[in-house]
Amino acid sequence: MFDPMSELTGTSGGFGDDNPAPAAPRAARAPGGGAGGRFADEIHSITIHGRQRTFYIDLKQSGNGKFFKVSEKSRGGQKTTIMFDAEDLPKFVEALQEMQTKLS
Repeated sequence: MFDPMSELTGTSGGFGDDNPAPAAPRAARAPGGGAGGRFADEIHSITIHGRQRTFYIDLKQSGNGKFFKVSEKSRGGQKTTIMFDAEDLPKFVEALQEMQTKLS
């Protein structure tokens, strides 16, 4: 199974940087540069503006396969990111649909 977090062990240019991503298409950088400095290509991106936060959902593809990167940025500027394999998307959709039924 693809583990996008395995690429975060380096110290330069990884997902853990607090620098904003470059303009579209955004590309994550492999630690140490990699082949041409590219780790993953962005396939599609969606931005959701909530009350107190902005959420970014990116579908990316690397040599290891497709994955999702979900980030939130609070008004204070703090950013949190999770990543998961594209094959796990149905599990997330099902869980969110179940949660939605609990709102009523």
